[in-house]
Amino acid sequence: MSAVSSRLPVFPWDKLEPYKKTALAHPDGIVDLSVGTPVDPVPTLIQEALVAAADSPGYPTVWGTPALRDALTDWCGRRLGATGFAHENVLPVVGSKELVAWLPTQLGLGAGDKVAYPRLAYPTYEVGARLCGAEAVVYDDPTELDPAGLKLLWLNSPSNPTGEVLPKDELTRIVAWAREHGVLVFSDECYLELGWEADPVSVLHPDVCGGSYEGIVAVHSLSKRSNLAGYRAAFIAGDAAVLGELLQIRKHGGMMTAAPVQAATVAALGDDAHVAEQRERYAARRAALKAALEAHGFRIEHSEASLYLWATRDEPCWDTVAYLAEKGVLVAPGDFYGEAGARFVRVAFTATDERVAAAVKRLS
Repeated sequence: MSAVSSRLPVFPWDKLEPYKKTALAHPDGIVDLSVGTPVDPVPTLIQEALVAAADSPGYPTVWGTPALRDALTDWCGRRLGATGFAHENVLPVVGSKELVAWLPTQLGLGAGDKVAYPRLAYPTYEVGARLCGAEAVVYDDPTELDPAGLKLLWLNSPSNPTGEVLPKDELTRIVAWAREHGVLVFSDECYLELGWEADPVSVLHPDVCGGSYEGIVAVHSLSKRSNLAGYRAAFIAGDAAVLGELLQIRKHGGMMTAAPVQAATVAALGDDAHVAEQRERYAARRAALKAALEAHGFRIEHSEASLYLWATRDEPCWDTVAYLAEKGVLVAPGDFYGEAGARFVRVAFTATDERVAAAVKRLS
């Protein structure tokens, strides 16, 4: 077991503990803007669907109920613009982080294979490559990569941590390049419904993929849009051949979304009103924190979407973390997401209105 764990980096969040203790000592308590975990209530209609399905004594199926597959295909058409979607084009998964971490292993990748992801990125892309023994490769422009041995290309738009959104033309260019070289594209689009200064586009949109899903899969989560991080409700959509292979593998692995969570997902994807309400909450918190940070001398880069502000005082990120911790505000250091983030911090606006107001007051 130690041979496997030795492949992995130090869990980054453990490094933040001393600064968390400092922030906790603030007389008015900590304002935790580091992790980005939802804090608002799960919408009532979703809770009701979960409870109604609580009497589920039998095993659920890996592929999900027909009602769930209908909900997934309908949502992909309505929200992403996907055309001609069938049940074979969707697959529920137990959490998007879990999917990211174990996907290279499930694809059969290993030594000699390459997994590529953005230079500034969610750390789990690298973890997934390391777990299966593949080579992790970072990029600024994926089309400049050597395609030899490149088996999996991760896109992430909107980006975690920067909030950058890839334009439609850029996505189209990348997808075309990947298909030309036989590289499988997985596009992490978990923040797609949280665009503020840009309108994020899915790789499944016909303007990007040309109406064909060959070689492309999109990853989506209900954690942010519906406050369901605790439900581990997510799904992938796209190339039926890729999803079919993963379905067979996952049947053997027992990776089944719990039946009550499947029912809750159907309710969540069928209702757009609660998503609009949550967006309004986040928009207000984002505006307040962005104004306070900029007035305090921070510069905000990208951040046109997602749940984060990518901020800098043009100093080492850990100096900024320490500075804000003294004010009782905890943020994530940018180097958690790659060396290119060494002078930035990621500020989540997922705290309650009261805690956001406290942070604004301390920065004023």
